[in-house]
Amino acid sequence: MRRAGQALLVLWAAFTASYVLLHLLPGDAILIKFQNPELGLSPEQLARIRQAYGSDGPAAYLHTLLGFLRGDFGYSIDTGTPVVERLAEALPETAKLAGLGFAVAIVLAVGIAFTPWLRELPSLFVAIPIFWVGILLIQLFSFRLKLVPVIGGSEWQQLILPVLTLAIPICAPIAQVLARGIDHAATQPFVQVVAAKGASRRWILWRHVARNAMLPALTMAGLTFGELIAGSVVTETVFGRNGVGRLTEQAVSSQDTPVLLAVVVLAATVFVLVNLIVDLLFPILDPRLRS
Repeated sequence: MRRAGQALLVLWAAFTASYVLLHLLPGDAILIKFQNPELGLSPEQLARIRQAYGSDGPAAYLHTLLGFLRGDFGYSIDTGTPVVERLAEALPETAKLAGLGFAVAIVLAVGIAFTPWLRELPSLFVAIPIFWVGILLIQLFSFRLKLVPVIGGSEWQQLILPVLTLAIPICAPIAQVLARGIDHAATQPFVQVVAAKGASRRWILWRHVARNAMLPALTMAGLTFGELIAGSVVTETVFGRNGVGRLTEQAVSSQDTPVLLAVVVLAATVFVLVNLIVDLLFPILDPRLRS
C-alpha cells in the first residue's frame, strides 16, 4: 500500500510538472491554429475556444486533472478530435515496437553478459544516440547489404531495423548490471560449496550464479523500460512509423498541449506500473526477502 501511494504521488507530480512547463513554453497553440484573418474570429470567440479546450482561467489545472482522473484527456487542438482516440490509434503500433524492442534488448543483454569478450560493447552502445543507431542500421543493412528494405516489404521486415534501433541502447545498462552481478555472485562461498559437491561449471553458472545475478538486472530492466516511450519517439521519427512517437513529434510541432500532456502521463504511468510490478516480484524471486 505504501508503494502504491508513492506511485500515485509520482503520477500526480509528473502531471503537475508537465502541465506547468507546457503552459510556460512560449507560443500559443490556440492562436497558432485559430488566429487567422481568413477565419474572422473575434477576441471573444477566441476566448470561448480557449475555455472550451480547458486552457484558460485559474481553474484550468483542476479541470484538466479531474478530466484525467475520469479518463478524459480533452481534445486535440490540432485536429479537434478527442485525445483518447488519437492515442488509441497510435498506441498499438508503439506497443508492438516497444514490446519487441524490450524482448530483444533482454536477449542481447543476457548474451553480452554471459560472453566475456562482448562485455565492452555496452559502453559503446550507451554512448551512441538512438537516432544515429537507426541511421547506421539503415545505411548498413538496407543500402549496402540490401538485406532489409526501408520502403516496402512485409510488416515484419519493416519492424526489424526499428526494433534493433530501440533495443541496442536499452540493452547496454542491463548487460552492465548483469555482468557485474555475475562476477559478484561467482565469488560467493555457495559457489565453492556447489563446486565441491561435483557440479559442473555450466550447472553452477546457470542454476546458481545466474539466479543471484538476475535481481539487480531485473531492477535495471524495470528502470530502462520507462525509456521505451522516449526511444520510440526518436525511432518512429527516423523510420517514419505511425505511433505515439510520431504523434508526439506532430504535437510538438503544432504545440498541441493536450496531446503532449497525455503522452507524458501515459509514459509516467507505464514507468510507475512496471517498477511497481518489479518491486512486487522481488520477494518471489529472492527467498531472503520473504517474510
